[in-house]
Amino acid sequence: MKKITKETYLNWYEEMLFWRKFEDKLAQVYIQQKVRGFLHLYNGQEAILAGALHAMDLTKDRMITAYRNHVQPIGMGVDPKRVMAELYGKETGTSQGLGGSMHIFSKEHRFHGGHGIVGGQIPLGAGMAFGDKYFNRDNVTLTFFGDGAARQGTLHETFNMAMNWKLPVVFCVENNGYAMGTSVERTANHEDIWKLGLGYEMPCGPVDGMNPEKVAEAFDEAIERARTGGGPTFLDIKTYRYRGHSMSDAQKYRTKEEVEEYQKLDPITQVLEKIKTNAWATEEEIKTIDKRVKDRVKECEQFAEESDYPATSVMYDSVYEQEDYPFLPHKL
Repeated sequence: MKKITKETYLNWYEEMLFWRKFEDKLAQVYIQQKVRGFLHLYNGQEAILAGALHAMDLTKDRMITAYRNHVQPIGMGVDPKRVMAELYGKETGTSQGLGGSMHIFSKEHRFHGGHGIVGGQIPLGAGMAFGDKYFNRDNVTLTFFGDGAARQGTLHETFNMAMNWKLPVVFCVENNGYAMGTSVERTANHEDIWKLGLGYEMPCGPVDGMNPEKVAEAFDEAIERARTGGGPTFLDIKTYRYRGHSMSDAQKYRTKEEVEEYQKLDPITQVLEKIKTNAWATEEEIKTIDKRVKDRVKECEQFAEESDYPATSVMYDSVYEQEDYPFLPHKL
């Protein structure tokens, strides 16, 4: 694995803080109705992305996830201003404002969504891995889904085929404990989701999802196995979301005291404490990072606010084109 250094931790702190503040801003403008529809935020789960990115080769590896998908493309290299604009529904967004919150996508940066159908991305991730193996490409696909999606039948079909064909894919359940609003302990007769991999003799196990180092180590092993022909791995990444399932979630299924207890394990705080303990940055340097993050978020907001909405005609350009139906000429 790439060595985890002082620079790694400083980068983790800045990026994770930016992701958190970026989504805090989204929550603010959602209340102002500048962002519409559903909005699922990643607050508390940032260590998973930070650790995964450290282990990945961003020149060739892929990522696919569900609808809690705003910060992942940023981590993969997508301009955050375009992500913010997409959430605003503006033409400068990643999909010209037509995809919205749950459907961020970037072919260029190998981020393949953003899927609104629960568990729908699980077989798609395996399918991309199949394509890579078929064409002898040295790529690995990281397929993320939530603990609720782990109860979908398609997971079992996908696991079976992925193991049978030794596909270069890493399956990762971001287990934040509640799915939409039902605790993991109420959805099955066991709480260890990783054990689902045992039925397929798939390498699997739990991971501390609040610590980016632990996440990076687990992903590094899994990616190496996939890249060298060893097939898939299933990681049960234990994490916690500080906000509701979506912005419309009243969160009646948990107490404020429980959330406060988990906030003591905040991954950003853990990273900052390690930086301070090792004297890797002075207070002034940390303040400089904080200001840089604040300025970046403001820049994204301003870009989205000042961008135009797409023309109505774009809707007609974004559907399939029929050769014998010339009445709607396409421009895209």
